Amino acid sequence: MSETTRPGRTRRGRSDDDGGPRATFSQLLPYLFEHKKVLSFVVVLSVLGAAASLAQPLIVSQVITVVEAGDSLQFLVWALVALVVASGLITGFQHYLLQRTGEGVVLSSRRRLVSRMLNLPISEFDTRRTGDLVSRVGSDTTLLRAVLTQGLVEAIGGSVTFVGALIAMAIIDPVLLGLTVLVIAVSVVSVVTLSARIRVASRKAQEKVGDLAAAVERSITAVRTIRAANAADREIAAVQKDAEGAWAMGISVAKISALVVPIAGIALQVSFLVVLGVGGFRVASGSITIADLVAFILFLFLMITPLGQAFGAVTAVNQALGALGRIQEIIGLPIETDGDAAIAKTAAAPMQSDAAISFENVHFRYAGQPVAEGPATEKAGATAISASTSTATGSSTSATKADADAPEARDTTVLRGISFAAPRGRRTALVGPSGAGKSTILALIERFYDPTDGVIRLGGVDLRAIDRDALRAQIGYVEQDAPVLAGTLRENLALGAPGATDAECIQVLHDVNLTEVLDRNELGLHAPVGEGGVMLSGGERQRLAIARALLAAAPILLLDESTSSLDGMNEQLLRKAIDAVAVDRTLIVIAHRLSTVVDSDQIVVLDHGGVVGVGTHSELVASTPLYRDLAKHQLLV
Repeated sequence: MSETTRPGRTRRGRSDDDGGPRATFSQLLPYLFEHKKVLSFVVVLSVLGAAASLAQPLIVSQVITVVEAGDSLQFLVWALVALVVASGLITGFQHYLLQRTGEGVVLSSRRRLVSRMLNLPISEFDTRRTGDLVSRVGSDTTLLRAVLTQGLVEAIGGSVTFVGALIAMAIIDPVLLGLTVLVIAVSVVSVVTLSARIRVASRKAQEKVGDLAAAVERSITAVRTIRAANAADREIAAVQKDAEGAWAMGISVAKISALVVPIAGIALQVSFLVVLGVGGFRVASGSITIADLVAFILFLFLMITPLGQAFGAVTAVNQALGALGRIQEIIGLPIETDGDAAIAKTAAAPMQSDAAISFENVHFRYAGQPVAEGPATEKAGATAISASTSTATGSSTSATKADADAPEARDTTVLRGISFAAPRGRRTALVGPSGAGKSTILALIERFYDPTDGVIRLGGVDLRAIDRDALRAQIGYVEQDAPVLAGTLRENLALGAPGATDAECIQVLHDVNLTEVLDRNELGLHAPVGEGGVMLSGGERQRLAIARALLAAAPILLLDESTSSLDGMNEQLLRKAIDAVAVDRTLIVIAHRLSTVVDSDQIVVLDHGGVVGVGTHSELVASTPLYRDLAKHQLLV
């Protein structure tokens, strides 16, 4: 829809320093609960590992006591070895399960995000950058893995170790425990203070990665245009600037994380020195034994280890929540079908008139466009609408005088009071200058957007009361830029007809004069077309898009300037192919060539978003100055 004035590409889902999309821990839980059986088993393993670890200092204390008494160690050494081996095996298996589950969390989040993303209203894609959306699927979802692999579940088992060690240390020497807890409390307060900054910095870092992905996507998509314009150096500089922005935010996250990571180590070192110094004095005074001191130090290490896991979990969770906020922003958006009445299926909708498609006083403005109003603009809009009433012929109607005089007419409206009917089984052509609203009309028929005001009907039924999938199953649509998907010829053809046979695919390629594309590659239908169809010419891409619509054999065909890239010979061949399949089908065609228009059963002339004439070629030449001028110069674009 390049012909219409579109809303600017705004940045959505962004924030100020303290705002923006935020996720809570409760929003993270559903991703984890999908794997609750495995995670429950991991928790059990973690508890068993904690028990094995807690038993080791006790056995070491017994070993020291036995050695001091000169008794035989008997089975104590073997018990200690068995506990160490068991603890190692449990840790290894637990690590594997967490890594596997982490990948599962990433997979489920990507499935959910992609499913939501591809069902968003088209208006969302008008205002969002492709690269940023791709970044959310790739980079943001990856951070969810860190929640599991960097200590969250392990911290649950670690809490058992922490509590067990705490109790054992309290039994051995409450004084030493009090000094240890004081040091640890200071470290915990420090981590809690820094955690909020980590989440904010992580979210900003992911946004910068999204900016970078969008810049790279933009440059790669338009690489030929960039090279032709000698703009490669400028584009490189622009992408590098975004890369530097992502780097700078990554450094910010690293700086904050660098403050968190050593806190556990510092807490351990300070606690160890305090325990060693004070504990040595207490051993000398006879308050505790050497065996008790050694056991206390071992429990200290066991207590600090899960504390480090907890600090790592805080960092990982806050980074994940920053990314999850961007994911949830998309998942929280309404999808295309939200709010639909969906009271009838198109297949079962009763045909109440001869018109396949009818527009009744349709107004439309793209969401997000600025609204500006002024007497001059409104008067111009009213004049155009009034003109359509006096010049239209045949089945056309236009806006009423009340509509023309209504103060709601604004200069940002793309369509103003559009009224016409496309008869079933006939060909209707839409013509008019660039920006008249032709492509927008086709987009409204496809329900990419809904009218701001007025009604569009299919067989007498309001499109908003028809299931979108059922509606689109009856429509073959060839867009203005004839997009081709990366993949093979067959994959492109079968997009709208997944059950098509090879013979049917070959036949439709023959119908649109694409047989040479099959012949020039030994892979035939399985020949790749390249990213965006780069291995095809512009005309071949256009014919392939038309072949795709023809193969679907929909009862309604919408062709948006479908022959604009074709030479005279290929246009003639394509017209014959379209004529062959047009029997008993409704065609609505946007055309810029007089040869395509003159044979239409009905021609609708558009200008400034309004209908200024409806009729056959000969009728419009006689009645509509704009059409007469366009036909004279063959500038029906």
